[in-house]
Amino acid sequence: MTYRVCLIEGDGIGHEVVPAGRRLLEATGLPVAFAEAEAGWDAFQRHGVALPAETVEAVRGCDVVLFGAVSSPLQPVEGYRSPIVALRREFRLYANLRPVLSQPVASSRTGIDLLIVRENTEGLYAGRERASDDEAITERVITRAASERIVRLACQLAAQRRRHLTIVHKANVLRATCGLFRRVAFEIAAQHPDITAEEMLVDTTALRLVTDPERFDVLVTTNLFGDILSDEAAGLVGGLGIAPSGNIGEGMALFEPVHGSAPDIAGRGIANPTATFLAVAMLLEHLGEVGVARRVRVAVDASLRASVLTPDLGGNASTADVTRSVLSHL
Repeated sequence: MTYRVCLIEGDGIGHEVVPAGRRLLEATGLPVAFAEAEAGWDAFQRHGVALPAETVEAVRGCDVVLFGAVSSPLQPVEGYRSPIVALRREFRLYANLRPVLSQPVASSRTGIDLLIVRENTEGLYAGRERASDDEAITERVITRAASERIVRLACQLAAQRRRHLTIVHKANVLRATCGLFRRVAFEIAAQHPDITAEEMLVDTTALRLVTDPERFDVLVTTNLFGDILSDEAAGLVGGLGIAPSGNIGEGMALFEPVHGSAPDIAGRGIANPTATFLAVAMLLEHLGEVGVARRVRVAVDASLRASVLTPDLGGNASTADVTRSVLSHL
């Protein structure tokens, strides 16, 4: 069968790393058909909408999405809505998976192999906000259904790893919302007796990620906490330039590097494509091509060990240099 992959470059260095990801997919030898679509700030300026209807239809016609990065204005802009958040909602991409694995670079600690499973559809990112000149309010939405769904997936993933689950919350302060998430999480964990489940306050988790990250296997948490903790954890293994993620739903999946659009280096040819390559490996695993995904990871590892490194990792290689190196090892 031919796999259908929708490529969305987005903004900034997305225009550099997604084409590199396409080259890697083509080099695997798998039958892949590509559709190209646009989203982000550039799309908003051209069309008045950050996620055009044509892009939604292009995604609907594909099996998976490889996404780059988008630039979002820090101040409110009438009509602008985050396209990645919109895609997560449109296709019910309820789980954000962020693996954190030690890498053979000087800035990475050794012995780290953890997975952060982040609820992806609600929490403080639910979009319920209101403001006046003197007060702004954002509502935090936690539901039983979404909590059950994300913890059930986390338990399944933990069963495939080292069978240890850390439930991260702040129920001592956010008694209603985190209280519900905590209660539901332990209910679901109890249905998986092969899993050892513990709980940890989010601030303690942030500390332990710095002092003792080797202790963690799978962490499951709510949307904002997962967003912050996963970026923190990426800093332990080389930074955002080598951090991939997957947005998983029941009928669609979107894979992307964790880094942003990096406007300060966009167009200079020095963006690190490694996170995109590792996102491609996650994409391949999702499609069932586990052996090919392993080949990609081995090639990335070999390239890093050969010190073909972009400036963010202390080298002077270009995006094209890293891409050539990984393809040669593949």
